[in-house]
Amino acid sequence: MMVQSPVATVVILDFGAQYSQLIARRVREACVYSELLPHDTPWSEIARRNPAAVILTGGPESTLAPNALGVDPRLWQAGVPVLGICYGMQLIARDLGGALVESTHREFGPAALRLLGASPLVDGVPEQSRAWMSHGDTVEQAPPGFTVLASTASCKVAAFGDPDRRIYGVQFHPEVAHTEAGRQIISNFLHGVAAIPATWQMESFVERAIGEIRAQVGAGRVICALSGGVDSAVAATLVARAIGERLTCIFVDTGLLRKGEARDVMHAFRDILHLNVIKVDAEERFLARLAGVIDPEEKRIRIGHEFIAIFEEESLKLPDIAWLVQGTLYPDVIESKTPGSKAGHKIKSHHNVGGLPETMALKLVEPLRSLFKDEVREAGRVLGLPEAIVERQPFPGPGLAVRVLGEVTAERLKTVRAADAIVTSEIEAATLAPRPWQYFAVLTPLQSVGVMGDGRTYANLVAIRAITSEDGMTADWARLPHELLERISTRIVNEVPGINRIAYDVTSKPPATVEWE
Repeated sequence: MMVQSPVATVVILDFGAQYSQLIARRVREACVYSELLPHDTPWSEIARRNPAAVILTGGPESTLAPNALGVDPRLWQAGVPVLGICYGMQLIARDLGGALVESTHREFGPAALRLLGASPLVDGVPEQSRAWMSHGDTVEQAPPGFTVLASTASCKVAAFGDPDRRIYGVQFHPEVAHTEAGRQIISNFLHGVAAIPATWQMESFVERAIGEIRAQVGAGRVICALSGGVDSAVAATLVARAIGERLTCIFVDTGLLRKGEARDVMHAFRDILHLNVIKVDAEERFLARLAGVIDPEEKRIRIGHEFIAIFEEESLKLPDIAWLVQGTLYPDVIESKTPGSKAGHKIKSHHNVGGLPETMALKLVEPLRSLFKDEVREAGRVLGLPEAIVERQPFPGPGLAVRVLGEVTAERLKTVRAADAIVTSEIEAATLAPRPWQYFAVLTPLQSVGVMGDGRTYANLVAIRAITSEDGMTADWARLPHELLERISTRIVNEVPGINRIAYDVTSKPPATVEWE
């Protein structure tokens, strides 16, 4: 159970916005500690954290709907600074006497924001700037005591505030990069309105996480689900710092890994990080579980169940194992719609979240569950991990199973593994700015007619995906040089049997996800 934080804490009440944790990320970027809680958390539970401020997120629902989501009304009398974003602003208006209407003209996308007056919330913000809107309902009239601070062409109350009660609302989304002054507005709220000092750093998280692991595990022994990526590396290192030799890492070679990955993982964790690692060869087991499976959700669930089955089997070979460490991150959690985000909409299950069986013999330790990928990398640097591990590009837990669209077979894995190795080697050898955050090949179930050496072919289509991103929650497709794409395409078609056509994915996230499945 969480206890009162020793540092200034911002409580973020989640109404199911896909970017709720992005708000937490922006708060941390301002060097303030934050915790994300369900919207209906009782005030008594919030008060135990002695919050320095509360932020209300956006959400997919309407405050005008019957039984609309709300907060414990004691929040409004608590005297704590409050910032409402989108749905959160509308909730402030509804609960404190403002007027709301269902818009005749909905705003989705960029809007020109115009300031109407001075306020600590908008200090240093240009008189006109671009803001990102995503709403249907609109505040028609601010509550008594509130001043309208900004408007757009379609939204006459785009921001309001009551400086005496230190309650503010913005209809737009300051947490997303598309809002030009978004970081400034969040910083103004934290440091100007709420007067919170900029004192929280990643060193604080690492120290706190190690203490929490010790308290959670006690004298127990732990196994760690080791994938070889930065997430499990940081999670394992944190646990090792907390409990030492009572940690045993288990690396499962699923047969779903990239070229040379099993060898590299064992070298990194045994020889560089000096962790106790047991390797389990389980390719045949996973291929058997995936035989005939086409649906991506079913793939993830089967992989998750098989992982846990193996870990539980291995734990029985070790004395007194009661805990399982996983490198679960917040993007995994929010896309899987777990109970910690009651109002969210499920996008897909992750093998280590929504794919877990309902009953498990092992209890979970997930020290990175509240972090984004870039925060994990920062934690790795604080822990002293080698840069080669810290900067390793993300790789999905289900591995190449979700990069083989349709049925997963040994032959199709061989094909996508070879294509992926070419993509990786060419991009890593190129001088690119910005450098892609993630890049890989996808084997599609499509076949097309081609011609090679005067002969007709009917072979597979491979798609290339390369994205730029800060945290994986939003992403843009990487503008790779045409010469690089041509080189990748030529090499794959010439070097990988069974492929005669290459496509490049130019879709951002949203509307797409990073992975194809």
